[in-house]
Amino acid sequence: MTNKIAIFLGLLIAAGLIWDFGWNERDASFFMARKTIELIEWVAFWR
Repeated sequence: MTNKIAIFLGLLIAAGLIWDFGWNERDASFFMARKTIELIEWVAFWR
């Protein structure tokens, strides 16, 4: 991964979080956080 791609992805993620905070009252962020925790627990189970 080049620096340009890493910066672009970082800015894209930051823009998504800013949008979610401003217009969606962080519902999408909380949903993705819960699903990520569930995925980590599921993967740990199969380890």
